[in-house]
Amino acid sequence: MIIEAAERHTEQETRTRARVLAAVSERGPISASAIGRLLGLTPAGVRRHLEALAERGAVSERDPVAVSSGRGRGRPAREWVVAEAGHASLPSGYDDLAAHALRFLRDAAGPDAVASFARARSADLESRYAADLATVGDSPAARAQALVAALSRDGFAASARPVGEGSRTGIQVCQGHCPVHHVAAEFPQLCQAETDAFSRLLGVHVQRLSTLARGQHVCTTFVPTPAVPARKGVTS
Repeated sequence: MIIEAAERHTEQETRTRARVLAAVSERGPISASAIGRLLGLTPAGVRRHLEALAERGAVSERDPVAVSSGRGRGRPAREWVVAEAGHASLPSGYDDLAAHALRFLRDAAGPDAVASFARARSADLESRYAADLATVGDSPAARAQALVAALSRDGFAASARPVGEGSRTGIQVCQGHCPVHHVAAEFPQLCQAETDAFSRLLGVHVQRLSTLARGQHVCTTFVPTPAVPARKGVTS
């Protein structure tokens, strides 16, 4: 009985630790207290799991970005992001095989062939996601949320948050995991083709701000959400 109880406890710990890692992947950079609120865990429990993940090299701690806000005095809470070992433990594709295949394609048919492959791969993604976005109308913000849902379904740990102010407002779409980010580091055509597909799906020109392939902790895409002009004769 004692052994069975210990095994159940270990399994529960493993599942909880996987949930913490997934939260950091999807929402990072994120503080321990924010993870606790998200998952319904105590701050002490979250910190224990984060420390265990950090010892394995799955997550890393970083200083929060300084922002001017109305928060009280005191040192801002430190934030966590997924580290290299964490990406390796998340669901991923066959990076080594894919890289060898693309190198063979490049050497046999030239770099343009790799770009053509990347466009064909993104065209397939675009075709599958178009049905998801077709039901939400033409609003870039609504379409960005639908895109996030589709990406998350495919294992990209996607999220979206409003950013900017004034005339430069938009949605920041983040992908905390990419199954081919090691391959994309060698073949950036994959990232470019995906960005172009996002622009077509969302109906606006998007801007890729960071990528896992370039060593950042998340792929970030800025989606502008232009204000709807007021109709003539209507005053506020």
